[in-house]
Amino acid sequence: MNFLSIVWDPSIGIDLGFFVIRWYSLMFVVAFLLGLRLMKKIYVEDKIPVEKLDTLFMYVFISMLVGMRFGDVFFYSWDYYQNHLLEIILPMKKLADGSWKFVGYAGFASHGAAIAIPLALYFYAKKHLNKPWLFILDRLGIMVALAGFFIRMGNFFNSEIYGKPTNSNWGVIFKGDGQTIPRHPTQLYEAFSYLILFFALWYLYWKTDKKNQTGFLFGLFMVVLWSLRFFIEFLKEAQVEGREDWVLNSLNTGQILSIPLVLIGFWLMFRKTKKA
Repeated sequence: MNFLSIVWDPSIGIDLGFFVIRWYSLMFVVAFLLGLRLMKKIYVEDKIPVEKLDTLFMYVFISMLVGMRFGDVFFYSWDYYQNHLLEIILPMKKLADGSWKFVGYAGFASHGAAIAIPLALYFYAKKHLNKPWLFILDRLGIMVALAGFFIRMGNFFNSEIYGKPTNSNWGVIFKGDGQTIPRHPTQLYEAFSYLILFFALWYLYWKTDKKNQTGFLFGLFMVVLWSLRFFIEFLKEAQVEGREDWVLNSLNTGQILSIPLVLIGFWLMFRKTKKA
């Protein structure tokens, strides 16, 4: 073992004997529970009944899962799913002999959630808060940045979404995925970038008047998060066939989808608006 590289070979999760809690699932649950706790503090500050958090949780949770699933289907894997439509909604895969096998839901894309969650929150804000759409997006963006940290840590534990070879003695050897050479730990690059973004947004909400400039916090979230995704993608290994570079041999699907989201963020930050 080279002292500059780390061999990463974790277990698949916490084995309770009768059930295994997988790392990704555990990180997912922690993200939601901590996010709800911190969101409660924000609701109290904004004088919103905390009972409305339960409804917010359902809107976010369902729209996130649906958005991430359909994002993978239509942005990345339509060539396959157009001939296997039932597999879009069923956790099953049809085998060559015509039988079905349970495989779970393996394909998710964060760009799909970036579309579905704001759409769901439009109806939440209108029906349950009687507040502007961007009011809830400004606040939820803070929690999403924190969730991004935990989700990418789950990816790291699972040895997935790792980077390209470092071509040096430095890096992480993802032994759990059968790798033998050091690679960029892009999951950690993203995770700690999102954590820094969370603290920055949290500070701006509590210590400045930016929360009263409707759309600013969410715009900043969009600019920073999707810019990070854009640049870190250059270091990522294509995890699924079809996600390789395809535009001028330099930009992949995820990067192309990130560009309009960054532009929307800039527009939200610098548009002329009255402070609430």
